[in-house]
Parts: sequence; C-alpha cells; structure tokens
Amino acid sequence: MAVEVRSAKGAATRDQILDVAGRLIHLRGYHATSLDEVLKESGVGKGNFYYYFKSKEDLGYAIIDRTIQGFTERTLEPAFADPSADPLRQIGEFLDRVLDNQRQRNCVGGCPMGNLASELSDIHEGFRQRLAGIFVAWRGKLAETLARGQARGSLRSDLDPMSAAQFLVAALEGAILMTKVTREIVVMERCVTELKHHLALYEVGEPQPEARRAEMEVPRAERGGEPQPAVRGAAEGEPSEMDREARSAPRRAEMEVPRAERGGEAG
Repeated sequence: MAVEVRSAKGAATRDQILDVAGRLIHLRGYHATSLDEVLKESGVGKGNFYYYFKSKEDLGYAIIDRTIQGFTERTLEPAFADPSADPLRQIGEFLDRVLDNQRQRNCVGGCPMGNLASELSDIHEGFRQRLAGIFVAWRGKLAETLARGQARGSLRSDLDPMSAAQFLVAALEGAILMTKVTREIVVMERCVTELKHHLALYEVGEPQPEARRAEMEVPRAERGGEPQPAVRGAAEGEPSEMDREARSAPRRAEMEVPRAERGGEAG
C-alpha cells in the first residue's frame, strides 16, 4: 500500500513538472524557459526534479512525447475513430476541432508541435526526429481517410491521397500561425472554410445546381453565337426555303429591268 501511495505521489509530482514546463515552453519557447522558472512555478525542489529528469533535454523529450500523446488521443484519433463514417465529413470535423481549439485559446500560443518544430528542428536533431514523427502520423491518418473515400468510389480516382494530406497539414499549420500573428479567429475560420471547399472538389457526383445554372447563363456569343434556324425539307430531299429563295432572285431581278435595257418590244 505504501509503495502505491509513493508511486501515485511520484507520478503526480512528475505531471506537475510537465504541466508547468509545458505551459511555459508553449508560450516562451524551449530556450527561453529556464529550469529555475519551472522549479519555482511548480514548487518542486531540484532534488525531486533530477529524480524524474536527468537534464533539461530529458525534460524536453518528455514534453514533446506528452504533446504528441495529447494531440493524438484528444484530437486525431477521435476524429477518425469510425471507419464507416464519410471520409470528407470526418476531415471536416477534424478541421472544426482544430479551429475550436484556437478559439478557446483566444488565438494565443499557436500550435505546440509547430512552435517546437520551428524553434528546435535546425538545432537539435533528436528533437527534430521526434517531432517529425507526429507530422508523419498526422499526414498518414489524413491520407488513409482519403484513400478510404477513393475505395468507396466517393472520391475521384485522380486524387493523390498522400499529396492532398500533405497539403492539408501544411495549410492548417500555416493557418494556425497566421491566426497567432493576427490574433483574429476569423483568419482561422476562413482558412478552414477554404480547405473544406478544396476537399469538395475531389467528390464524385453530378455538377452542383449552381454550376449548371451558371453554365446556362453564359452569353450566347461565348457559346458559339446565335442558334441557326432549322432547314426544312432537307431531310426529305426537297429544296429548302433558302434554295428556293436563291433560285427566284434572278427572275425577279430580270422582270424589274426596264424594257429599253432588254432590247425593246418583241416583233
């Protein structure tokens, strides 16, 4: 019993350190956050800290792993848990989850994974590889969902699931960054809306009513000019009205020429 109590207390202490360090690093960055600040805000002594973490680098790996786990368990997996659901609807709901997350944060902080990747990828290879793993998993989940839509016949065959998934991840990360910079949630809302419109282009089906109406409203000149009148009688082998008109024109012209020009009266 005593061992279980110590174990639970130890886990709580470790979580307390990670909670404080994760929050500070999310807002300030890894390098701008010192161990002294983490210890002061968490209320944990140095001895206890080094019992759970060998160094600040060890703490950094733990924070990355925790961030990845949180994103996977609370956002990524729930959005795609039902394999029978409509793929585009699932992706749309996933985008809404990310949007709502930024709304709840009041556009402050941005993406924890994106922040760490931007700060650490060029200077710490171990951190870069660990962070790259979550983006690979994220891209893979989206690609898997799009491929499922293709297999069902609801998405076009010329869609490249992996390329489309890469575009979605990159676009969404960029949208989160712009929302962080502007502190305007409308930026994120517009980006999510445009991403949904882009995904709709891959759907298989009849043209939308709006598209059909737009085609019908194209000016006649852009559709090849005025329609030509039907030629009656041609199908039956009879001379058409235009043929008869052409043949009668010379006779009318001859009748209208003055007699003097036609050689006078007949003898």
